[in-house]
Amino acid sequence: MTANEMLERLKKSYPESIVNVISDDNVHFDVVVESKAFSGLSRIEQHQHVMKVFDAELKTGEVHALSLKTKSL
Repeated sequence: MTANEMLERLKKSYPESIVNVISDDNVHFDVVVESKAFSGLSRIEQHQHVMKVFDAELKTGEVHALSLKTKSL
């Protein structure tokens, strides 16, 4: 999975949100998502929400490391 593919999937999962993805090797990703979908959720719940989007890739190791920063809009 490329950083661009990850960005597009996050934009589909979190429309009308601020999303940024950075990766130097397409295995380790730094992700920032600011979304209204996170309203009322703890930081852990927000991170779990985002990780669900990449559940298959995390299980297979296609995405090895996912560093998340989330915030409610």
